Amino acid sequence: MNFEAIRGVLAHKKVGIAGCGGLGSNVAVSLARTGIGQLVIVDFDYVVESNLNRQFYFFNQIGEKKVKALAANLHAIRPDLEIIIHNVKLESSTIHQIFNGCDLVIEAFDSAEAKAMIVEAFINELPNIPLILGNGMAGFGRFELLKRTKWTENIFVCGDSQSEIDFDLPPLAPRVGIVANMQADLALELLLNGTPEPMF
Repeated sequence: MNFEAIRGVLAHKKVGIAGCGGLGSNVAVSLARTGIGQLVIVDFDYVVESNLNRQFYFFNQIGEKKVKALAANLHAIRPDLEIIIHNVKLESSTIHQIFNGCDLVIEAFDSAEAKAMIVEAFINELPNIPLILGNGMAGFGRFELLKRTKWTENIFVCGDSQSEIDFDLPPLAPRVGIVANMQADLALELLLNGTPEPMF
């Protein structure tokens, strides 16, 4: 499939991104560059200086709402990209309303509790929409441990599932970027092929 054919398919696809931090902002950039038609981005936070080591924001955007700053950055890449922004903290009661109608959703939360919440919501309320989680990307090195796994028919995980963020194991741009692009690449595979290659 050539690039124009890929863009032709993706132009009609709608992808949700839950969280606009290190994973979410970088996934959004990759999908925008590849030709996705519509993004639904959700985050309640603001850009702070400590975000700039791994997130797709700029110094002059410190203090701005992440969803608005990210939308501006994406439109600088793709002015024709349709972006729906939700400047809210996702709750179990709002997940269905926000993401129903998406072809696929990327999970990009920081906390294990939030990840568990969205998994439960998708299993119970949105079982037919693929969900791609990121889990285990802190620190540096040993990128060969990063992999993608299939949890259920429509729930997938990218990362090493063990390198949890800690004071002595911070999230850094290289590993975060690798996992974000693993999520974006798997999203393309699902959107273009319908099913991914076998994974473990």
